[in-house]
Amino acid sequence: MNIVMLDAFTANPSDLSWSAFEALGGCAVYDRTPADQIVERAKDAEIIITNKAPLSRQTLAALPKLKYIGVIATGYNVVDVVAAAAQGITVTNVPGYSSASVAQAVFSLLLELTNRTGHHASEVSAGRWAACPDFCFWDHPIIELQGLTLGLVGMGDIGQAVARIGNALGMRVVAARRTWAAAPPEAVTPTPLAEVLKQSDVISLHCPLTDDTRLLINEGSLATMKSSAYLINTARGPLVDEAALAAALNGGRLAGAGLDVLTVEPPAPGNPLFSAKNCLITPHIAWASRASRARLIAKAAENVKQWLAGSAINVVG
Repeated sequence: MNIVMLDAFTANPSDLSWSAFEALGGCAVYDRTPADQIVERAKDAEIIITNKAPLSRQTLAALPKLKYIGVIATGYNVVDVVAAAAQGITVTNVPGYSSASVAQAVFSLLLELTNRTGHHASEVSAGRWAACPDFCFWDHPIIELQGLTLGLVGMGDIGQAVARIGNALGMRVVAARRTWAAAPPEAVTPTPLAEVLKQSDVISLHCPLTDDTRLLINEGSLATMKSSAYLINTARGPLVDEAALAAALNGGRLAGAGLDVLTVEPPAPGNPLFSAKNCLITPHIAWASRASRARLIAKAAENVKQWLAGSAINVVG
C-alpha cells in the first residue's frame, strides 16, 4: 500500500516514530502540505493520513487511486465525507486518545485564572516579594475551587474526565448534554443547558461543533452567566463568539476565560481576545502531550491495519 502523510509535524515533530505505518507499506511523510500541493503529492496514494490538510470534493475527485483516509485527530471536518463515500473511500478518525491530557489542560487554565501562579512567580522574579514588608505577597484575589459549581457542556470522555477532577477538588458538578443514553456518572447532576450557564462558577465546554452549537457562547448566553464565573474552552473555537466574550470580559460581566482554541487558527493579529481582561489563551496544545500523541499515532496505525484486514474500525461519515 502507498501511504502519504500530508501534515505529520504536529503529531510527531521528530520525538516519536512512524514505524507502525512504515510496517504497513511505502510511506511518504510530509511535515506540512499546502492545499495546492495535495494532489501532486498524493496522486499515487491509496492511503492518505491527514490532520488539518483539507480533502475537499474537488481534491478527492483528482485522486482516483485513493481508497482510505485516516484522520489523525478526533474531528474530521477537514474531509468531505459525503464525497469520500461516493468514491468508495473509507474515512476513519481517532477518538479518545487525548482525554487525560485535555482534562489536565482544563485545570491548568482554571488554576492559573484562580491562583495566578505564573503571574505571582513572575512578580517574585521582578523583586516585588523581596520589597514587600509582609512575609507573603499577592496582588490578585486567590479563589478556592472547593464548593464552587463546575458546569460542563458535553459529557463525552473528556467531559467525564474533567468531572472526576472537579469532584476530587470538592466542586459540585452539573452537566448538560443533548441526550443521556445512560445514567450520568456518579456525583454529576444532569442539568438543562440554560441552568448550567446560570448556576455555574466555572463553565467548561466539551461539546462537538455543530450547527446547533456554533456560537453557543454569545452575547445572550453570556448575559445569563454569573459575573464572577470563568469560561474554559478546550473544545472548538467557533463555539464562542469571540467579540462578545471580549466585551463581557472587558466590561466586568465575566471574571475570566481560559481558551486553548480559537475560531481561526493560527489567529489573526487583531483578535479582540488578545487584549481582553483576564483572558488566557494557549495555542491549541491541550491535546499535545507526548503520551497523548503516542496514543494518537498508535491508534491511527491500528485503524489502517484493521481496514487492511477487512474489519475497519472508527469509521466516520
